[in-house]
Amino acid sequence: MIAKPLASSLQQWTAPLVLSAVTGALLLGGEGWQRALRYDRAAVTAGQWWRLLSGSFVHLGFWHWLFNALSLVLLVLLCPERLSAAEWLRRLGILGLGMSLGLYFLAPQLATYVGLSGVIYGLFALGLGRQAVQERDRIAMACLAFLAFRVGEELVLGTPAWEARLMGGGVVAESHLYGIASAIVYGLVRGDLRPTGVKEG
Repeated sequence: MIAKPLASSLQQWTAPLVLSAVTGALLLGGEGWQRALRYDRAAVTAGQWWRLLSGSFVHLGFWHWLFNALSLVLLVLLCPERLSAAEWLRRLGILGLGMSLGLYFLAPQLATYVGLSGVIYGLFALGLGRQAVQERDRIAMACLAFLAFRVGEELVLGTPAWEARLMGGGVVAESHLYGIASAIVYGLVRGDLRPTGVKEG
């Protein structure tokens, strides 16, 4: 009786822990790895397309990485879904690529970007959105409202000085917006953000 719940719990935590470990390992590579993998508009234009994905997996420093790792812990607690490894990879790929393409085409003033937060915002939108739409979960609805408020606040007011100092740079609010937008498109196509009974197989 205990083995099945334990296996279920481990499945929920495995991908976030692996993701945190991989991004932490890249952080240990120092500034060289960051420069080689970060989203860099000029480099992407020159043909280095991998940066549209790899930029999400490098960070400004320890505190930036830790904040994202803790956000993944919160994601599992608020959205305890048992997703396959393939679904995790699809979400990371689609959200990361969608977010970066949004930055490339809609934020031409942004030269460089690093960090997983744009993807994480998208993951929250998918997990909370499914609960809100299919389960009518009021806590999920409240969390989504806060998520929308937070992005709006970032877009209007920018990054507080203390946060920029701690993270080593300002928050790119557009990455959060485009991460959520990518999640909405993916969720609607997949059926995860449609009411129960409307989802297509």
